[in-house]
Amino acid sequence: MRRISWIIAMVLCFSGLLTACGPKDAESVVKELNEVVGELESYKGSGVMTLYSGETPQEYKVEVSHQKPSYYRIALTNAKKNITQIVLRNDDGVFVLTPSLNKSFRFQSNWPDDQGQVYLYETLVRSIIGDNARQFADEEDSYVFDVAANYNTHSLVRQKIWLDKKDYSPKHVAVSDANANVVVDVKFDTFEFGTKFEKDSFDMQKNMSAGSGETQAPEAGSTPTINEDVNTPEVTVPEEQDPGVDVSDQPELGNPGDEVGGEVSPDDSAAAEEGASSELGDFGVIEPTYLPNGVNMKGEPTIMETEDDYAVMLRFEGTYNYTIIEARPQDRASSYAATTPVDLGFTIGMMTTELPQTLTWFDEGMEYRITSDNLPVAEMVQIAASMQDQSGK
Repeated sequence: MRRISWIIAMVLCFSGLLTACGPKDAESVVKELNEVVGELESYKGSGVMTLYSGETPQEYKVEVSHQKPSYYRIALTNAKKNITQIVLRNDDGVFVLTPSLNKSFRFQSNWPDDQGQVYLYETLVRSIIGDNARQFADEEDSYVFDVAANYNTHSLVRQKIWLDKKDYSPKHVAVSDANANVVVDVKFDTFEFGTKFEKDSFDMQKNMSAGSGETQAPEAGSTPTINEDVNTPEVTVPEEQDPGVDVSDQPELGNPGDEVGGEVSPDDSAAAEEGASSELGDFGVIEPTYLPNGVNMKGEPTIMETEDDYAVMLRFEGTYNYTIIEARPQDRASSYAATTPVDLGFTIGMMTTELPQTLTWFDEGMEYRITSDNLPVAEMVQIAASMQDQSGK
């Protein structure tokens, strides 16, 4: 009897070992992911992000660094144009840095706690843990989760996340729309936990000067332009003028962001454009390829030009009424109100918190602004994405 009892005990023990070493199910992986995040001190990763929201796919190099409790550094580099923008969070706030323009914008924001990014590990794990209807697959060297996408645009619905079986580091993320078309694809080349960072790795001045090592650093002796407690300049769109209205008291066209009134005659517009082109180089107007349902462009672009500035305004009307302003940013002080950062995929934009809402972003030395009283943020993001990497008309 003792021999039989011993054999049974050995069989049970062996069966337990086989169970422990066998394939994991979704629940056990989720439990261990919770433990990984709870013990997370730091990480650093890099890879390639491809966006399919425009007419042609756009590739960006992504570098992401995190140090507990709330230090972040994200560098997004346009792979074709070698232009980098850096998003930074440290004890002083959240910064959006554009080293090539020698500009920095600071927010008082809880980012990324209140807004996830597809390349942040915590965001991915939070999506997996929070979706009770998650789908799970066990592949050769990866655990794959298919879960709901929780981002700031309704065009992103589902996402598949590949995690390395060895340490649960992210390998691949594919975010899809309602038609199962991949809109954002991120492939990580490297990702390591427990990274030891230099003391100034998350310092604003250090990152402005370094520019991720891929952009032109500020000239010697120059000081970065820092817009504190940033928002976007207010834009007042001129209303339609009745034939009998005297427009002599309307404000003249001024700096982008100033009140705008009246119209510019074709002759004056041509002269203004010619003069501005000689001063600022070619300025092609970028029109969005995406328009919300029931929206059309109204008339021709309006040129807003002074001795120091040159900008173009596009008007849209219908289901939503909004304007788009494209300008060359000048090194000048700006009047700003409270904003919050918005992930546009290819860069980080700035959204005002009060009506009319204005979304501002920078790309290739240009400043873009969408302003509206009723256009949803998700629509603004999709419009901005459709303007990326287009040739001016």
